Amino acid sequence: MTNQQPWSREEFEAKLRDKGKYYHIKHPYHVLMAEGKLNEDQIRGWVLNRFYYQVTIPRKDAAIMANCPDRETRRMWVQRILDHDGHGDDPGGIEAWIQLGLACGLQREGITSLRHVLPGVRFAVDAYYNFCRTAPWQEAVCSSLTELFAPTIHKQRLAGWPELYPWIKPEGLAYFQKRVSQARRDVEHGLAFTLDYFGQSRQLQERALEILQFKLDVLWTMLDAMWLAYIDNKPPYFNIQE
Repeated sequence: MTNQQPWSREEFEAKLRDKGKYYHIKHPYHVLMAEGKLNEDQIRGWVLNRFYYQVTIPRKDAAIMANCPDRETRRMWVQRILDHDGHGDDPGGIEAWIQLGLACGLQREGITSLRHVLPGVRFAVDAYYNFCRTAPWQEAVCSSLTELFAPTIHKQRLAGWPELYPWIKPEGLAYFQKRVSQARRDVEHGLAFTLDYFGQSRQLQERALEILQFKLDVLWTMLDAMWLAYIDNKPPYFNIQE
């Protein structure tokens, strides 16, 4: 246990933002994607597996709300569920991701069945969900802060994909367009809460950095599994003969 004085609010925020160097935009899979070097099956594999993360997001947010006794936090957090599940005339982010899959040439049933999700991806996403379900709600809120780095990756895809992957129908990019503004809004709330709550002591601040690193590890590990399956052509049990 540390007895050091807490960092200033500015120092603490700088340390949280510095974790961006571990964001999955730096993973070799994403680097190849941004350079236009993935083939159609590799893009489709990413879309299929990432869908499991998309459908888990509102479930983890519901778990955070179930554990949160603070009414004002719940009133703000519920918007995240609506963003993904949809409401009124807005079909939501999950449907937008399905449309991305369709634009890539996939079939709806093949996406929503989840049968193509790699075990490593499923394991990583489930670990994140279980953390948000069982950890103190304040820690689960902190884990959302990878959104600090998300607008950059969405803008990268919007700028590059139309030219690099012209076979993807442009209407499929609507998910990234919506998340640029949504993620920025979510960051404002999540970051302010983290700075306030975890800024009370150096021990809490260091815990926040650990939590953010855990979430970064989840995102990186998902791509590790995809790299093995779609780049190295070694999907699970590839060497087992029936």
